[in-house]
Amino acid sequence: MGIDIRFKHKRRVVRKEPQSDDVYIRLLVKLYRFLARRTDSSFNKVVLKRLFMSRINRPPMSIARLVRKMKNPASKDKVAVIVGTITNDARVLDVPALKVCALRLTEGARARILKNGGEVMTFDQLALRSPRGQNTVLLQGPRKGREAVRHFGRAPGVPHSHSKPYVRSKGRKFERARGRRSSRGYKA
Repeated sequence: MGIDIRFKHKRRVVRKEPQSDDVYIRLLVKLYRFLARRTDSSFNKVVLKRLFMSRINRPPMSIARLVRKMKNPASKDKVAVIVGTITNDARVLDVPALKVCALRLTEGARARILKNGGEVMTFDQLALRSPRGQNTVLLQGPRKGREAVRHFGRAPGVPHSHSKPYVRSKGRKFERARGRRSSRGYKA
């Protein structure tokens, strides 16, 4: 009996359902699966795909980034849709009246949006208001914003690498010898 050697390249992991057992996520998946099938809108397909994603691929979005993205004149009076969490940001002082739809909001973020005359809605409310995703702006948090991403890429110390090394601490005695100073062999 032989082995199908070429089969090893055929496995392509694409989520068809969420890993989560959260009943509310599952209900949203039912709703958006229906909308994605019965409407011709790509918005519903994208929302459905993002509902399946892992938490790493659904990074949180701060109010500061949300305000910056919604300042665009094209986004005026539209609903900001984030398949993820919206977090508060104390560094931003004035928050305009925003219409927001998200899976979760931190307490601080929710309070600030509502206090400034904004509106917070869930995805089932959004589906009733704009079943095709009309007058919405679909946004995402920074996927590459995690600290772990800084260590990815070419090995630290290799020419043209900007990867962060895994070091105990940053100091005179740590990773400062060969390749880092011309007095110690060479300077890369």
